[in-house]
Amino acid sequence: MGKIFYGNTDQPIDVPDGLLAHLKVVATTKLRRSESFTLSWRHRDGEPGGRTTIWLHSSIPLRFVFAGSEPDEIDPTLLRELANAANSSGGLTLDFSDEVSVSEALLSRVHVAHAA
Repeated sequence: MGKIFYGNTDQPIDVPDGLLAHLKVVATTKLRRSESFTLSWRHRDGEPGGRTTIWLHSSIPLRFVFAGSEPDEIDPTLLRELANAANSSGGLTLDFSDEVSVSEALLSRVHVAHAA
């Protein structure tokens, strides 16, 4: 399980390595272009209920930490879906309710929220 450290907090956001690799590409591409976006998710079982949304902006510190030492393979279809969601007014929404292996079903773990 990888981690995102956002802002000045030492509390990480846990994200499976495979998904984190894709998020890293989308986030760094957008932030390099000075394009901000939202990233949202529902809290996992065992965590306090609710959901969280963060505003990703180039002025806010962002660090990706991977559990594995080897880079994950990037799926072009998933990358395109994530990028399209990040470009939408609804932002990028992750769904961690399905705890299957990322390598088994990477696309099923991500629900893209597009504005109507």
